[in-house]
Amino acid sequence: MNKFQGIGASDGIAVAKAFLLEQPDLDFEIGQADDKEAEISRLHEAIATSRGEIEKIKEVAAERLSAEEAEVFDAHLTMLEDPEMVSGYESKINDEGLNAQSAVRQSADMFIQIFSSMEDNPYMQERAADVKDVTDRLIAHLIDADIPDLSLISDDAVVVANDLTPSDTAQLNNFVKGFVTNVGGRTSHSAIMARSLEVAAVVGTSKATQEIKTGDVIIVDGFKGDVIVSPDEATISEYEKLAQDFENQKAEWEQLKDADSVSKDGKQFIFAANIGSPKDMPGVHANGAEAIGLYRTEFLYMNSDELPTEEEQFEAYKEVLEGMDGKQVIIRTMDIGGDKQLPYLALPEEMNPFLGFRAIRVSLAREELFRTQLRALLRASAYGRLGIMFPMISNIAEFRQAKAVLNDEKAKLQNEGIKIGDDLEVGIMIEIPAAAVLADQFAKEVDFFSIGTNDLIQYSMAADRLNERVSYLYQPYNPSVLRLIKFVIDAAHKEGKWTGMCGEVAGDQTALPILVGMGLDEFSMSATSILKSRSLLAQLDTEECRKLADKAINECLTSDEVEQLVEAYKAQLAD
Repeated sequence: MNKFQGIGASDGIAVAKAFLLEQPDLDFEIGQADDKEAEISRLHEAIATSRGEIEKIKEVAAERLSAEEAEVFDAHLTMLEDPEMVSGYESKINDEGLNAQSAVRQSADMFIQIFSSMEDNPYMQERAADVKDVTDRLIAHLIDADIPDLSLISDDAVVVANDLTPSDTAQLNNFVKGFVTNVGGRTSHSAIMARSLEVAAVVGTSKATQEIKTGDVIIVDGFKGDVIVSPDEATISEYEKLAQDFENQKAEWEQLKDADSVSKDGKQFIFAANIGSPKDMPGVHANGAEAIGLYRTEFLYMNSDELPTEEEQFEAYKEVLEGMDGKQVIIRTMDIGGDKQLPYLALPEEMNPFLGFRAIRVSLAREELFRTQLRALLRASAYGRLGIMFPMISNIAEFRQAKAVLNDEKAKLQNEGIKIGDDLEVGIMIEIPAAAVLADQFAKEVDFFSIGTNDLIQYSMAADRLNERVSYLYQPYNPSVLRLIKFVIDAAHKEGKWTGMCGEVAGDQTALPILVGMGLDEFSMSATSILKSRSLLAQLDTEECRKLADKAINECLTSDEVEQLVEAYKAQLAD
């Protein structure tokens, strides 16, 4: 029996035989073209075949994953047929006389090297992995190499790999009970997808593929990050019981689908869901969400070959508002830029796009796009309870400018006799520390705040959450971050306004007691996290949580100390 540890990336216990994912051998000698026209024809045939495969993978992903998670395959399709990349392949065939696979290899290696070398730009480094995923598929077709198809697994298995690409993860079928990888973290594509698919996952083990071979019985503990190879019968029985206990726990959580989100002492909260498109609504209802706390509208733009029209946007917003039957829907205006580029909307290339021209900055600079979206939102507000939220606000002037454009379009629609909802609220995301520090002034002008912890944490700690070298600084429980959150909540309450949270921390089981103690009003999370969070809330006394939050903010000095404090408190609840 061999035991080692990685990062628990998705809750659950899996006990099954290992399926070691072996990538195709794509090594070949750089060769010359005998017939350049024939090589270009082969290239385009391979592109067409790859396109068909990626489109099928995208269809499968759309059925099992959220719109946000499935969106990566639109990027892959765009990259596959990117005119600059394709013309680069063709130039190497025509000008350098290379055969098709050699042309793709040399061009792809150049892009991968350029992107990988941008150590100060994690977004561009991620694009290197996407280029490799797409071009490896293309090369495999050009050299007749077999591409592994995980959807063909027909017996219970745990997939073991160096890493799983988005294409790999999207193909995991119901026989796959979990996976283990050498690399990765909790925010990697594969980890996020695993949580949506509700399969146990451990990532970042560094040695899984060296320690495990196909056919080995292994145990994956997605809670603790443990991997056990060739366990004895007693250990298998122990973990099978834990797995059954977890299934029973999930069945208990199911009973809370139609319950209110209420603490042990009777205080009510709102547990909402984050979505990317109307296609995510079945998951919202299946998990008993009491609101939509974040509708990411950028996926309307990213899933289209051109800017979505006012009518297309109106129909998408209206569908969600009507689907929530009077429950509030917070819709964020387009958060384009940074890691969300549009091929048909030329935005400047930047050294650090996360701190550059994105979100509200794009909306205010490209006002015609903003006005189209605001008109669609205002029209849709007649069909439900709408909250409009502006992202990436850093100062009062930006909010006032955005609000002025909104009011201008509202007046125009009213003059046209178009009905607008009576209970429309307008708020901002708090994701920039400058806005958090000025929350007491913002609270006088907004209707609500929604704290975007994903960015607030990385901006506060000056540490990109996708950069493995500084990932240890992405600390949700750091007292400095908690103080910012508490200040925002208190500032809102002082002005009679409410505060929600739509970042990943809202569904974090360690953060929940602290946030309850701080008085957070709305928790918006992945729909699959709602029921277990509601179950934990029912065990919490708000006064005890208030004392816990005060201690975390005022007495703890490190993130680890806060985590230990909360775990000790939760252990008392279990006794």
